[in-house]
Amino acid sequence: MTAADRLTEVLSNIRAAEAETGRPDGSVTLVAVSKTFGADAIEPVIAAGQRTFGENRVQESQAKWPALKAAYPDIELHLIGPLQTNKVKEAVALFDVIETVDRDKLARALAKEMDAQGKSLRLFVQVNTGAEEQKAGVLPEEAAAFVRRCREEHGLAIEGLMAIPPFDEPPAPHFALLAKLAGEIGLKTISMGMSADYEIAVAHGATHVRVGSAIFGTRPKPV
Repeated sequence: MTAADRLTEVLSNIRAAEAETGRPDGSVTLVAVSKTFGADAIEPVIAAGQRTFGENRVQESQAKWPALKAAYPDIELHLIGPLQTNKVKEAVALFDVIETVDRDKLARALAKEMDAQGKSLRLFVQVNTGAEEQKAGVLPEEAAAFVRRCREEHGLAIEGLMAIPPFDEPPAPHFALLAKLAGEIGLKTISMGMSADYEIAVAHGATHVRVGSAIFGTRPKPV
């Protein structure tokens, strides 16, 4: 199967998962995660109609996405990996959505840089649903207060929540927790679910699923 074929299959699975849970057709946005793949691998997926993509690293994205976005101006690019404050200027210039807002220092830097560039990115708060020490994200019990500070102190219009469940635990309880938090905070956008579990995420209310290897295949090993 080609990447375009796999894209069609993933989209079909998403639509089926929507139908099974009584959700409207098209209520879930597929974020095609193109990290580690070059423009030559991405362009066939764009040609097949995909317009929302996700990347993990600012520097890698700068090497391939400015030209792709110039050629396809309707593309929406999501940053789904951790963002260091020293990369905020570049991130604001390149990305349309940042899914990994997780600390006040970053919130302040984003607010300042968006103002400087005259841009208004869509922003999600990353929640560390498994309270994993090595993983970014605010703890679930701190999410509401952090979203409130982002809005009231930093002037950021937080749109949704994002999470990456622990890889060695069933994802469903983490998806349910993120959806519950979003409902309590009053956020309608929920980014959760990856190649192995995106259909489960749809069943638990995901509005965005981040799928990479199920579309692009096995990732190239880092050089």
